[in-house]
Amino acid sequence: MSIDIKYKPELPKTKQPIIIIGAGGIVADAHLPAYKIAGFEVYGIVNRTKERAQKLADKFGIPHVFDSLAEAVINAPEQVVYDLTIMPEQYIETLKQLPDGSAVLIQKPMGDDFKQANEILALCREKNFKAAINFQLRFAPFTAAAKYLIDQGLIGELYDMEVRVTIKTPWEIFPHVIVHPRLEIQYHSIHYVDLIRSFLGNPNSILAKTLKHPAKSLSSSRSTILFDYGDTMHAVINTNHDHDFGPDHQESYIKWEGTKGAIKAKMGLLMDYPHGVPDVFEYCLAEEGKSPEWKTVKLEGSWFPEAFVGTMANLMRFNEGSDQVLHTSVEDVIQTMAVVEAAYQSSDEGGVKVGYGL
Repeated sequence: MSIDIKYKPELPKTKQPIIIIGAGGIVADAHLPAYKIAGFEVYGIVNRTKERAQKLADKFGIPHVFDSLAEAVINAPEQVVYDLTIMPEQYIETLKQLPDGSAVLIQKPMGDDFKQANEILALCREKNFKAAINFQLRFAPFTAAAKYLIDQGLIGELYDMEVRVTIKTPWEIFPHVIVHPRLEIQYHSIHYVDLIRSFLGNPNSILAKTLKHPAKSLSSSRSTILFDYGDTMHAVINTNHDHDFGPDHQESYIKWEGTKGAIKAKMGLLMDYPHGVPDVFEYCLAEEGKSPEWKTVKLEGSWFPEAFVGTMANLMRFNEGSDQVLHTSVEDVIQTMAVVEAAYQSSDEGGVKVGYGL
């Protein structure tokens, strides 16, 4: 049985120029390539170090490089969308300078902790922003393809979702992130927390442990997070960023299992990062009287940069009224931040003490 899987995001119907705030690596590697693919107009860019913004403007043909955020706001065109790509500690002061009612895409995470996330939420409400957080894994081609198959009922009732990452992550290429006191979950597994919520909703509770490597100074580099959705749904995240033993046994995948079938997506980006390897999307539909057979589907694009089209396109479509739901809105993502906070609390407090007897 051949299935026409729909996985590409719908694009906005109107022209909405983008002003990018920040000029870090993620802008060069993901935002700007994605916007070029989608045909979005990048009107201008501003950064604390203007030279970095100018280099990106020269490379990607951005017509305006502003000296300050204030200058960018004054000269912003109609229907502008602001794209914040700065670090979380700068969000509040930056958002305060944007006009009330603005459409804003904010880089993940939504603050450095749950307290800051709530401050960001309150400010977005006060200024009546149409604000989304850039949890773009929801829009990766393999994620969208899996959601299509599941929404069509093709794998039956979903009862198991697993994310497993066993890789060597070069944290050193993220100098502003590597020093964070909440490194692994807050800056990596948070993607998977948000992804699981997008499929399964909010969990009843969380069991988690995040761990250090004995020979490294990182605050954490391995985590296990177990989501409680009752007595039939199993949802778990297992990450290990310390597997520095060659590619043979490295893994990076998301797996969904249902009563009528299963889906597995290899996230190639994370293996040999930042170069990556090809993604692999497979599914198996159980047919009575036949042996299970896995089929591989070639999807166009990957997490970087194509998934970044989805978050921006959804915000633009919501802004113009074409989409009724802003999928990664601050109102939704505050729940992701709550789950992350619960994971850290669970990790700190530990499990149930074992009564070993006499």
